[in-house]
Amino acid sequence: QVQLVESGGGLVRPGGSMTLSCAGSTSRFAINAMGWYRQVPGKQRELVAYITSGGTTKYSESVKGRFDISRDNAGKNTVYLQMNNLKPEDTAVYYCNADHSYTLAPGEYWGQGSQVTVSS
Repeated sequence: QVQLVESGGGLVRPGGSMTLSCAGSTSRFAINAMGWYRQVPGKQRELVAYITSGGTTKYSESVKGRFDISRDNAGKNTVYLQMNNLKPEDTAVYYCNADHSYTLAPGEYWGQGSQVTVSS
């Protein structure tokens, strides 16, 4: 079983920055892919970015060049999403996602969700 605990989120002005983090714990199998999805009311969750235990990353086109995902594998499965040059359209609930496989499509496990609001 995998548990994901998110931190971060809140209100930020357009052009600002924010960091989300997600700490994963597993009782048995390794967590190989960790990342973030986001969702706005009335729409499906969409992939933001993910990173594998080997360091391979994937970003959605809408955040490429603005967001940076990183991971701490040293004893802790913690993933960070550094969000820069935030835009109002980045406003959403951000969910940490993880899986034992090396991709998220999405993965099996979810965090509790963190509201990110970009507004002046």
